[in-house]
Amino acid sequence: MNTRINPADFTKTVGAYSQGLKVDLGDKSLVFVSGQLAMDAEGDPVAPGDFGAQTRFIFENIKRVLGEAGATLGDVVKVQIFVTDITKFPQVSAVRNEYLGDIRPVSTLLEINRTVKDGCDIEIEVTAIMENLK
Repeated sequence: MNTRINPADFTKTVGAYSQGLKVDLGDKSLVFVSGQLAMDAEGDPVAPGDFGAQTRFIFENIKRVLGEAGATLGDVVKVQIFVTDITKFPQVSAVRNEYLGDIRPVSTLLEINRTVKDGCDIEIEVTAIMENLK
């Protein structure tokens, strides 16, 4: 069974996707979190140009999506980070390490030309595997 996850006060999705998807595999579930941008509920960018603040905002949103699935950051096994300026890696990495330092999931970081929203300089998606409660 698949469960779509769309927190009520998140920015409304534009298009046919969900913020998260929980896929039941029996004893475990996979949780996929769509690429998150630093946008408020009205769709406005949060902290344009501040890569650290945007990263923090995004990880807080990721925590919320995972939480609605019953997962935590401790369940994250893969992270993909897309940035519009690779020279900002130290700011992004510092915040990423605050959230995932002890978890140490596999990770990819790529520089891209832009995101789908001007003023949003980072997009982060994660995959988690969680134990299902009996």
